[in-house]
Amino acid sequence: MDPDTPVAPPEPSLFRWILGFLLVGACWGLTTPFMRRAAMNYTPPERPSLTDPNNSWLKRKILGIYFAVIGVLSRPAYAVPLLLNVTGSIWFFILIGKAELSLTVPITNSLAFLFTVVGEWFAEKKVINRDTWIGMAFVLGGIALCVQSKTK
Repeated sequence: MDPDTPVAPPEPSLFRWILGFLLVGACWGLTTPFMRRAAMNYTPPERPSLTDPNNSWLKRKILGIYFAVIGVLSRPAYAVPLLLNVTGSIWFFILIGKAELSLTVPITNSLAFLFTVVGEWFAEKKVINRDTWIGMAFVLGGIALCVQSKTK
């Protein structure tokens, strides 16, 4: 073997692929209900500069967006789930660089749906009804079919 020939890194194990897909799905799905709850429970403080007639319409709109973003992000109830969600996006981009795109996208998005249902149950005490359980089973079946079609 020629010493100048680059050696391809070994393929990750099946366990690492599954773990990667689950982490992305969990980061996207579990965090969404918590961010929603934090955003819905947020009451912005009064800001006189937003109603000051001496400020132009554009300045009031820019300040309104700025204060809304800072107000929500300064609350740990929103900022922590958002940070985890963005971390899931970083892991997703690492996965699509290594895994097959036609598997990675449907698997991670489907898992995000499943984890969102679980997150709503946990964060909002939302009851998971029979039809949702059936839908979740179909989603898992769809994931299995996608994986099975690529292993032939």
